[in-house]
Amino acid sequence: MIVVDGSGSMAEMGFNDIDEPRIFEARRAMADALPQIAQNRRLGLVVYGPNGADECSGVDMRFAPEANAASLIISAINALEPGGSTALTQAVKLAAQTLDYKTQPATVVLVTDGKETCGGMPCMLAAELATDGFNTTVHVIGFKVRGTFFSWDRQTDNDYNTSESTSRCLADRTGGTYTSAETLDQLIAALRETLGCQFLF
Repeated sequence: MIVVDGSGSMAEMGFNDIDEPRIFEARRAMADALPQIAQNRRLGLVVYGPNGADECSGVDMRFAPEANAASLIISAINALEPGGSTALTQAVKLAAQTLDYKTQPATVVLVTDGKETCGGMPCMLAAELATDGFNTTVHVIGFKVRGTFFSWDRQTDNDYNTSESTSRCLADRTGGTYTSAETLDQLIAALRETLGCQFLF
């Protein structure tokens, strides 16, 4: 299952040292990486952020894993209009449940630009997935993650542009990988590494 951040921050640009909205590069990365990956792996999609009754209810299980799903995922991401907040814990849990993680192996790849903002507890979920899962792995791709402190004084030493998503514990606890992606090429490579078979790339 791929879990994609569709929250409002995916449309941000400008002040955070991002030249264009993150969603633009996410669309291009999916279009580049998924066609080949989907030939060899069944894929499903969960999106969180927009279209909820409130800021935190927009968690949408688009479809469970199926063969040759690249065009479905690419179309969904191309049509995605970011909005709402970051209910990533709920989204990852829904993805794991869709994979019936307690009785069979499950792999979830989370693409996110930041931290949980809807009261979820990703590290508690990570412990639950590790303990109760048959063989559950969560890979986290932190895409253009920004810190909470920004200084216009570029001489100031701060970690604004080098932050990690607080959801890293989902990967660490389940034996997955955490990858920081700052460019389109890095995001494509991270998708290939986490979703694809290594010998294909």
